[in-house]
Amino acid sequence: MGRGKVNASHWFEELADHMGAAYLRYSFTKGTRQEVDFLLSVLDLEPGARILDVGCGPGRHANELAARGFLVHGVDISSRFVDVARESATSGATFEVADARALSFDEEFDAVICLCQGAFGLMVEDGGDEDVLRSVERALRPTGQLALSAFNSYFVVKHQEDSTFDVERGLNHERTEVRSPEGVVKEVDLWTGCYTPRELRLLMARVGLDVRAIHGVEPGRYSVAAPSLECPEHLVIALKTPSRRLGS
Repeated sequence: MGRGKVNASHWFEELADHMGAAYLRYSFTKGTRQEVDFLLSVLDLEPGARILDVGCGPGRHANELAARGFLVHGVDISSRFVDVARESATSGATFEVADARALSFDEEFDAVICLCQGAFGLMVEDGGDEDVLRSVERALRPTGQLALSAFNSYFVVKHQEDSTFDVERGLNHERTEVRSPEGVVKEVDLWTGCYTPRELRLLMARVGLDVRAIHGVEPGRYSVAAPSLECPEHLVIALKTPSRRLGS
């Protein structure tokens, strides 16, 4: 495909360069099959459907979906993560380096997934998360579907102790350590946008996406459950508004 764009550099690139394939050692990456099982149970997709994985990281969801007969294209701002994804790519999965805020796909995909804060949530400054959603809306075919996860503001405020939450911006800041494949430790800053269900519904509506459901989930344990104070993430299932292009 090769039509995504890379704008300015992003702080996440340095972090991803250091971790590389070691990212897949973290416990929150171990639930890929369960997450894909659930997504396929709530999305109306037939094998052979085209799926865009926005913020694909090392490609774990894209490769799992491709192994089940879907045509999946993954994009990520990190060239290191894209290299890792390509090394383990299965038939039907392709990958490229691109900035999720400036994708140029035009009504080409039956579904878009954006999971595990791969793009949305990391682009919160200067309206970046909204830009990600606009890229997603453009990429979807009419009535195409979106599955997107976002950090739960309520959970962060109630449970996070080793981080600082900016109430005005809905931005969580954490200082933590990450390891390279060789075990080299590096201390890094993480900034993640956090949302309430109401904020997600309003943001989706603004870009032409109709929210069908918001589930309270955690990595590896996706299920049909109401958002709550105890679930670290929201999983949004949305549909592209058919009349969006007619009125734009």
